[in-house]
Amino acid sequence: MDFTFTEEQQAAVEAAKAVFSGVAPDGVPSPALTPGAVAEEFDRPLWAKLAGGDLLSLVLSPEHGGAGLDPIALCLVLRESAKVLARVPLLETSAVAMAVERYGSAELSDEILPRVGRGELVLTVGANGRTGHDPAELAVAARRDAGQGDEHGGGWVLDGVQTGVPWAQSADRIAVPAHTDDGRAVVALIPRDREGLALAEQISTSGERFAEVSLDSVRIGSRELIDAEGAWEWLRQLLATGTCALALGLGEGVLSMTSEYTGKREQFGFPVATFQAVAVQAADRYIDLRAMEATLWQAAWRLGPVRGSAGVGGPLPVSGDVAVAKIWASEGVRRVVQTAQHLHGGFGADTDYPLHRYHAWAKQIELSLGPAAAHEEALGDLLAAHPLG
Repeated sequence: MDFTFTEEQQAAVEAAKAVFSGVAPDGVPSPALTPGAVAEEFDRPLWAKLAGGDLLSLVLSPEHGGAGLDPIALCLVLRESAKVLARVPLLETSAVAMAVERYGSAELSDEILPRVGRGELVLTVGANGRTGHDPAELAVAARRDAGQGDEHGGGWVLDGVQTGVPWAQSADRIAVPAHTDDGRAVVALIPRDREGLALAEQISTSGERFAEVSLDSVRIGSRELIDAEGAWEWLRQLLATGTCALALGLGEGVLSMTSEYTGKREQFGFPVATFQAVAVQAADRYIDLRAMEATLWQAAWRLGPVRGSAGVGGPLPVSGDVAVAKIWASEGVRRVVQTAQHLHGGFGADTDYPLHRYHAWAKQIELSLGPAAAHEEALGDLLAAHPLG
């Protein structure tokens, strides 16, 4: 078995490090000191640099101007972005673009993907449903609109609500999962300015602008809807795996900050990093990160590079590996930032020091992933349904 990354994946990491090297985690007001959103927009200059470095086209096929890389490459770049708290919709745009190319029509791919790679089109996705607890596809109903033609955006009519949609105010299109009358899950790519679509501002734990997206008889054309079987499930799993990559990168950034601080902070004439109690806690968090990393790459690999397929085969469905990655990421990122705050002492709560920003982002990621107990229950159900011989 060869567990090393390919040359192309390693090149993507180096390109990402070069782009993110100039990003300051404290480039916007502190979420702890700001009553509303920390900024009206995401980091557009950084977005342009990502496009210039071919990182927005990384996972697109060569026919659409991309490098044709896989979910592992995307997760490698997301990992680097989280180390500096990069404020860009990289996960949402890339994941939706990959789903469009894998499951969408050739017409939709030709219209959207080249512009995504050039940084001209920003995508986001509503994956939280109406409340954040129920399946997202059940929050919106999609029905055929027999009385309208595709020329005016007809073909389908959407009604419902998706909550907690990141970067919705800045996105050009919002991917909305929905259910049809016969119970199928579909994904609609809706322009933000489409009649009947309304945004109500929400603020994330990390201080970023989210939105509640309400759909009131929103009409879309058939070419704007992805109705291939498994499309939403694959996109949902990719979003979850990408969020695990963000958790890993953030945790690694925090542990690095903690190591540097405890190596300089002295008590009784010695660096506190030399104290056994401090060293053991740091070692435990290192183990958390390595477990988060191993389960992340397993999930990303299972999602697979083969376009039009459900991913790489295994004894359990891909959702089993994604559940394991979410279990470790959800609990691991929380433990890492809590230990970092403890080892920093009062300095960790200083709003002039960036650690509290990482804590806010970590809490947002933990909430996005959901509780580990829920993923453990889902994993148990999968094991019961697929006995390992």
